[in-house]
Amino acid sequence: MDLSLERPEGYIYVRRVGARGITLIDREIARSFLLAPDRAVEDWPVTAVEALDAGHVEAVLALRPELVVLGTGERQAFPAAAFMAGFLRKGIGIEVMDNAAAARTYNLLAGEGRRVIAGFILPPA
Repeated sequence: MDLSLERPEGYIYVRRVGARGITLIDREIARSFLLAPDRAVEDWPVTAVEALDAGHVEAVLALRPELVVLGTGERQAFPAAAFMAGFLRKGIGIEVMDNAAAARTYNLLAGEGRRVIAGFILPPA
């Protein structure tokens, strides 16, 4: 699904979401990753939402989020409560959705200048 035909300035944006990869600007990424408006952290070691736990929270918090958007693949699936609680204890909101919805939400919030961090879970190749 193509999301953007124009090139927004000032942040890294998601151009396209597919079942096995996500295109950032003009580069496709085929492994799970974290995305901030100013950088992408590739090879996030998560291959399924069930694998997320409290230990994965720190990698996201290191990017200093105002809000976290978690894309869980082609379908929405909720991670363990310990993962969610890691953000809520810090006063950081987290929204869970499928990758396409997460990409649209990330693009909108990043375009507004918000410090949104998106985590995208992609299946192993």
